[in-house]
Amino acid sequence: MDSIISTFHIDWKIIIAQAINFGVVFVVLYIFALKPLSKLMAERSQNIAKGIDDAKTNAVLLTETRAEYDAAIVKAKSEADKIFQEGKKEALSKKTLMLEEAKKEVAAVIENGKKTLEAEKIKMVEEAKKEIVNLAMLATRKLIESKQDLSNF
Repeated sequence: MDSIISTFHIDWKIIIAQAINFGVVFVVLYIFALKPLSKLMAERSQNIAKGIDDAKTNAVLLTETRAEYDAAIVKAKSEADKIFQEGKKEALSKKTLMLEEAKKEVAAVIENGKKTLEAEKIKMVEEAKKEIVNLAMLATRKLIESKQDLSNF
């Protein structure tokens, strides 16, 4: 063993001094570097774990929100279709009502026209009768006058 010590020039005093220096450097590094670094790593791990949990929660919320959105869209489409069908029925009802009113108005106009035509027909017949009577009287007068003229000769 002495031969190894003399070959490598090992001095026990230097080894002890180096061990003490190593211990001091280790303690200083442990206190000022390793503890804060491990604390920082622990906080970072917690933040990452929290971020992963938040991402999972957000994924669940997103799925639920998407399901609610789809349900709301289906409901809105259903309501829109219902409103459209009601509007269509109402329009058809109004159309039918307007057609009935138009038919009534047409019937009233035709009836009015018939009454007017009948009144005009009666009026024309009366006028024709008067005209015929006047013509008959005029013809009679002319006949009488022509007979008187003939009898005067």
